[in-house]
Amino acid sequence: MNAKEIREKTLPELKEQLAKLKEELFNLRFQHAINQLDNPMRIGAVKKDIARVQTVIREKEIRDAANA
Repeated sequence: MNAKEIREKTLPELKEQLAKLKEELFNLRFQHAINQLDNPMRIGAVKKDIARVQTVIREKEIRDAANA
């Protein structure tokens, strides 16, 4: 997932995407704890995706507040 794809989404879509990513991160951490995780690098990738989505959400909130 790249920043361009994220910026094209609406605020409700971003919040839904954020919830899905957080759930995926939880599941990955759980799998890692019980040694069933195939690709541990996926945890870092999901964390970065979460950060990207949170950044875009914050940018949109600031922009909406400035326009109001």
